[in-house]
Amino acid sequence: MDSLPPVLWMLVITIIAGRESFLHDICFFLPRFAWWPRRASRTKVRNPRRGIIPECHPQIFYSHFTLGLTLQLSKPVIKHLIHIVDALTTKGFSGTLTDIHHWSFHPNHRTTLSHFFTKSPWNEERLLGKLQEWILSQVERLAKRKNQPLFVSIDDTICQKTKPSSRAAHAIQGCDWHYSHKDHQLVWGHSLVWLMVHTFTQAFPFAFRLYDKKAGRSKIDLAMELLSSIKGKLTQPVYVLMDSWYPSKMLIEACLKKGFHVIAMLKTNRILYPKGIAVQAKQFARYIEPKDTRLVTVGQERYRVYRYEGAIHGLDDAVVLLAWKADQPMTPEHLHCVLSTDRELGDEDILRYYAQRWTIECFFRQAKDQLKLDGYRVRHVRAVKRYWAVVLLASVYSIAESRQNLSAGLELLRSRKDHSVVEFIYDAAKQGIPIDVIKKQLRIA
Repeated sequence: MDSLPPVLWMLVITIIAGRESFLHDICFFLPRFAWWPRRASRTKVRNPRRGIIPECHPQIFYSHFTLGLTLQLSKPVIKHLIHIVDALTTKGFSGTLTDIHHWSFHPNHRTTLSHFFTKSPWNEERLLGKLQEWILSQVERLAKRKNQPLFVSIDDTICQKTKPSSRAAHAIQGCDWHYSHKDHQLVWGHSLVWLMVHTFTQAFPFAFRLYDKKAGRSKIDLAMELLSSIKGKLTQPVYVLMDSWYPSKMLIEACLKKGFHVIAMLKTNRILYPKGIAVQAKQFARYIEPKDTRLVTVGQERYRVYRYEGAIHGLDDAVVLLAWKADQPMTPEHLHCVLSTDRELGDEDILRYYAQRWTIECFFRQAKDQLKLDGYRVRHVRAVKRYWAVVLLASVYSIAESRQNLSAGLELLRSRKDHSVVEFIYDAAKQGIPIDVIKKQLRIA
């Protein structure tokens, strides 16, 4: 690197300071200069239409093997997926097809991306199926090595959109009014039910379903369908984690039928049967004194916990923890009710396991902020679902590369791109390519 001319060093600094992603710029540069007069000492370049995938995206290309993804997809489809994942993981990506085309330095016209999402005959369900096989093998191997349980978190999120006018000719399909617990009001957009599979240390988004009110299927129905996507026999204990909206009798029975236990928050009006008397949990809590509870510490929080064992509405035998934060009064307004179908678990473990549900909330925030889960501009419902599938692919790829979490994975991938900028300019300088030509190819001329 000492032989790099000072003017090119200035170019390196300018690029890194001004733009974060240059993977495609770097990889497409030399192929674009196939017309350059060749000498014996000059590196032979390859045709940009041939063998470009491993050249442009070495990490993503080889991940098809390291992730065990026998995708059975055509080469053009794989090339599109690689370009799109590259763009999604780039800092500054906004979710538009224009951004995908720009940040990935796609060689074809931008309309080919629209066709890929809307009309191309590739099978996204096959892609997701292969991903799911790999995810299950990874998390089970990790859980088995550390002798820990597996967790399956189910929750929903809203991808908010602007309500189109009545005169809009091409509105985004599948949108409707949904209640947002974050905004405490109805918002316009898509509602998605997601399922995540994780351990204490690593989590992967696993599957999703679009909640369409007009289709006549409830979120409980979609959650049961998502559970059915977990195929095969898992050797480690599995706990399904849910908030208070999901633990219906039908969904709990579906979990138990698969051999999974449920740990879920209950609404305080859920019916308990102490000594055979039907009473709401919040009414029952009025008879509980501080001396009847025990202090339990979970992370940085301390709780006063009363353990109820017996029947609840929809379930004959379960554990319900009636818990209050230690620094709050024991009133119905501050009451939390946590259900566990595993009666062998202690109070600490029930609360500690349920705290792992926060993983899916973190994923929603990171996927929207970093991968623009809700930033899409495509309108056809098939294109929208395919966009979400590629976001899931990008998430899994990022997590797998870092072997940590989504944020660490994206930081790693972006760092690699920065390093590749320097290597590219250095190689271009060694070949004697004029700096004005380099600037033009890097779009900073």
